[in-house]
Amino acid sequence: MNVLLWGALPYVAFALLVAGIVWRYRYDRFGWTTRSSQIYESKLLNIASPVFHYGILFVLAGHLLGLFVPASWTDAIGVSAHTYHLLSLYGGTLAGVVALAGIALLVYRRRTRAPVFRATTANDKVMYLVLVAALVLGMWAKLAHSTPTAGYEYRDTIAPWSRSLFRLSPDVALMSGVPVLYQIHAVVGMILIALVPYTRLIHMFAAPVQYLFRPYIVYRSPDERQLARRGAPRGW
Repeated sequence: MNVLLWGALPYVAFALLVAGIVWRYRYDRFGWTTRSSQIYESKLLNIASPVFHYGILFVLAGHLLGLFVPASWTDAIGVSAHTYHLLSLYGGTLAGVVALAGIALLVYRRRTRAPVFRATTANDKVMYLVLVAALVLGMWAKLAHSTPTAGYEYRDTIAPWSRSLFRLSPDVALMSGVPVLYQIHAVVGMILIALVPYTRLIHMFAAPVQYLFRPYIVYRSPDERQLARRGAPRGW
C-alpha cells in the first residue's frame, strides 16, 4: 500500500495532469476557460472571487515553500525553526480560512442565483468538493498536530518525500510514520492535481503572457471639427 500511495499515485496524478492539459489544448481550446457566470451576477462575484483567489494563492505559496525549500535554506537566511512554525501555523491557517470563505461565498452565490445555479455542472460540484476537502484536511492536520510552541515537523518526512519524486526515486519509507490526517490530505491533494485539467481549474494555466509582448493598440479621439461638420451624433 505504501508503494501504491507514495510511489505510484503521485506519478499517475502527474501523468493525468499533463495528459489533460495537452488534450484540452489540442481538442478543447475554446473550452479552456473558467466558464464565467459574471453575466448573470457580478456584485457578489466581485467580492467572492478575489477573496478565494488571494487565499488559494497564499495556500499554494505556503505549500511550495514548505515542501520544496529545505529547512537548511530557511535557517541560512535567519528564519529559525520556531519562527517558521509560527508562520506556517498562523499564516497557513489564515490563508486556508480566507480561501474557504471565498469558496463559501461562491457556493452561496451559485445556490441563491437561479441563472448561476442552472449553469453549474456535475463537474463543478465534484471540483468544489475535492477542493474543499483538500483545504479542510490540510488545516485539520495542521491544527491537530500543532501547538503555539511546537508541531509535527513535516519538513523531515513529507517534504523530503516530495522532493524525491522529482529524482524519480520516491522514498516511500518517509511516509510510513506520517500522521493519518497528513496522509489523507496528501492523497486528496494528488486527486485534486489529477482533476485540474478536466475542470474549470484549467484556467490557472492560461495566463495571458502574450499580452506583455503584443503591439500597442492606439486609440485616437475624434477630431472636434469633423464632428461639427457631421452634426450631432445620433442617440437613442
